[in-house]
Amino acid sequence: MLISSIFIYNEVKEDNKQEKIFEELSNIIETKEETSTKQENVEDEINIEELYNINNDLVGWLKIENTSIDYPVMQTKNRPNYYLRRNFYKEYSIMGTPYIAEQCDLNKSDNLIIYGHHINGNKMFGELEKYKKEAFYKNHSIIKFYTKDELQEYKIISVFKTVAHTGFEYYKYYYFKNESEFNTFIEKCKKLAFYNIEDTASYGDKLITLSTCEYSQENGRLVVIAKKI
Repeated sequence: MLISSIFIYNEVKEDNKQEKIFEELSNIIETKEETSTKQENVEDEINIEELYNINNDLVGWLKIENTSIDYPVMQTKNRPNYYLRRNFYKEYSIMGTPYIAEQCDLNKSDNLIIYGHHINGNKMFGELEKYKKEAFYKNHSIIKFYTKDELQEYKIISVFKTVAHTGFEYYKYYYFKNESEFNTFIEKCKKLAFYNIEDTASYGDKLITLSTCEYSQENGRLVVIAKKI
């Protein structure tokens, strides 16, 4: 019982530390935003350059308005899953930091796949669980991804669950060989979806995928697919 209590205490302490780090990083980009000399669309301008100078593994900032999803996104092409259990400062963290699959190219990939832990209390990608309900999707259908060069906006077209390794291998699709492969991928995403979304994607559209664990089944995965608009 004592060991269990110590474990829970340490886990909560670690979660709080990671949340504080994310808050500090967010404050840095917000300060850059507030001091911007540009007058138009200031609310949509996040300058991640300062964070990049701290850690150049940073590739972007992920944000879904009116949710807790407001995080840096990392990538280490030569060190797979490096940020699975590391914070922005490369220290051990059970929560990790959202990261893009090492096979993805930020500028060239047809589908950017971003992984994040499913943490209770709407932390990390835990709030993606709410997308199982259509009403939540309708009020949170846009995903924003800020890079050093631009703000990219994506419209959600499918939310589904599957099983890793034995289910739909959505995580293998970074590039599409041809239109047929793309259409087959989209059809599968639509078929598995919790509910019908009228918006879809056409060959040539760029996609972003948010992936996290899903606990109603063993090795479950919860997946949100969106197209660039």
